[in-house]
Amino acid sequence: MNNITIHKLKTICLAAFLMASAGASAQHTVVKTNALYWSTTTPNLAIETKIGQKWTAEFSAGYNPFTFSDNKKLRHIAVQPEARYWLCSPYAGHFFGMHLVYAHYNIGGIKLPLGLFKDLHHYRYQGDLGAIGFGYGYSWMLPGNHWSIEAEIGVGVGFTTYDKYECATCGSKVGSDTKTLVMPTKAAISLIYNLK
Repeated sequence: MNNITIHKLKTICLAAFLMASAGASAQHTVVKTNALYWSTTTPNLAIETKIGQKWTAEFSAGYNPFTFSDNKKLRHIAVQPEARYWLCSPYAGHFFGMHLVYAHYNIGGIKLPLGLFKDLHHYRYQGDLGAIGFGYGYSWMLPGNHWSIEAEIGVGVGFTTYDKYECATCGSKVGSDTKTLVMPTKAAISLIYNLK
């Protein structure tokens, strides 16, 4: 992905955030955090607001600045705007979503579950990722009016451009590449607080 495409994706993500923020004060709005994302040591937060009878818009962001022993790292900053269509009414039951993803990353020395990206254990990658994905989820209301739990899974197509280094700690640059891949774009179990 060239710099012009990355710039366009950043602009789209910023525009989606501004639109969600503009409607947040006047509409039914929730804030949430993804427990699965926290399990990767990534602090994260999302805001979602109702934009129609069965539509909501969400904007989420995560930031991982940490480097661990043996220079293992999953450092990145990521943003993900999403439009959701709810089968019943917003924030309850089944929904389908379409989302964009932008991430800047510096990752190496780690093993991901399910055998994903096996080279990450032996190499370090630094670059940018953009993706478009489709998701399905379900939201459960908890007793009371303010809390709920939501699960969502998404898949899509990603475009990444990166530099590859020999090892996570000290290796010299091996090369650069651009790839298109089918990938998971979302995995979330979120705790939600209703601001209404």
